[in-house]
Amino acid sequence: MGNEPELGPIDFVLLEFPDDARPTGAAARQLRELVDAGTISLYDIVALRKAADGTHETFDLSEFFWAGEDSFAYFAGARSGLLSDDDVAEAAAALRDNTIGIMLVFENAWASAFVGAARSSGGAMVASSRIPAQDLLDVLDELDSQ
Repeated sequence: MGNEPELGPIDFVLLEFPDDARPTGAAARQLRELVDAGTISLYDIVALRKAADGTHETFDLSEFFWAGEDSFAYFAGARSGLLSDDDVAEAAAALRDNTIGIMLVFENAWASAFVGAARSSGGAMVASSRIPAQDLLDVLDELDSQ
């Protein structure tokens, strides 16, 4: 443990939109607010289209419905290289046909100070995992029914 930067947990998110959706820009605006506030650090964002026959292709974010500050086009070019072609293929397999996917890799930057504090006390972040929201909802529903 030398001079490594303090990093928060790194997450991957895959969003799915109908291919013919007419977005409001709300999701892109919220993402921009999270980045601008320093809550997250965006490492990668990739857009892909899955056709009716199951094939997929990536495309430039500037082609995502419309261009402008209230669209994902604002993030065009945000690529760190963390996402491979295999990652894109795996994401495409999770999408339904006739949809557009937006893949994001981001750091939970809000947690970096916490991780740094643990490290300065001799600790280390050795694991991080995401609990799917549906799992939590299922447990809460089960608890309510008891």
